[in-house]
Amino acid sequence: MHADLDALVTALYVRVDDLLPKRQGPGRPPRITDAELIALAVAQMFLALPNDRKFLAFARWRLGHLFAYLPKQPGFNKRMRALAPTIARVLLDLAVQSPSFCDSLRLLDSTPVPCGQSRETARRSQLAGHAAYGWCASHSRPFWGFRLYLLCAPDGMPIAFELAAANVGERVVAAEMLQRVQLEGFTVIADKGFAGEEFEQIIAAMGARFLRPDRKNEPRRHGSLGAVRQWIESVFWTCKGQLTLEAHGGRTIEGLCTRVALRLLALAAGLVHNQQIGDHGRHFAAYGH
Repeated sequence: MHADLDALVTALYVRVDDLLPKRQGPGRPPRITDAELIALAVAQMFLALPNDRKFLAFARWRLGHLFAYLPKQPGFNKRMRALAPTIARVLLDLAVQSPSFCDSLRLLDSTPVPCGQSRETARRSQLAGHAAYGWCASHSRPFWGFRLYLLCAPDGMPIAFELAAANVGERVVAAEMLQRVQLEGFTVIADKGFAGEEFEQIIAAMGARFLRPDRKNEPRRHGSLGAVRQWIESVFWTCKGQLTLEAHGGRTIEGLCTRVALRLLALAAGLVHNQQIGDHGRHFAAYGH
């Protein structure tokens, strides 16, 4: 195998098809299987075409030789929303099978996922009641939407993730998310936003060691940790750049969760494929055309 989108999509389809149970029961089987749909959606992420209608039109030319049938936009969107639990299962399988899953270091951070730019959007959107206003420190501006919380291995392999309204405290969401993973014996590195004695005690109770950059008004403990902190910042840059996280196009809570999970699945699939071809890193440029 080599760094090529066709090879990645084919390898992912084979893996997902082996993972999912065979279809049983009466009725005509669908013209495109769940494994094919997931592989097709991951290709959409790498091609940076978040609009489903435009992507499917382009896919008939670019990917038509890989799929016997390509769905219309309404059916594609409906099937993908229903596959959200399956996407999470595939993501977990890729993470567990990855060599970096056994690395003793975990990186923790969050990033804004904006869902609208105007007050009218916030009022009329189907996400109203779920999304909220929050503050983006890196751009020094407010935004309306959610925050994506990510726990990943040093190479960027997603271990756990959570979407929460932008006004919910970072430590509250992170503590809830970390309860779902095994952290005993691991070292967790986060930024200053997760500072707090209670949060450190929660992680210590899980058997993990917690490191974060020192604040200006406290004694020196761990230093700036700048070099390591850049690792997860680069992971988010990949998600926002080639994988178009901020242009997700989600209009409902189900659609948003599915689209965010697909971008993390594409990240994981790219890392696994690169490992298989001997290219250990997040070099995804070859998959974007």
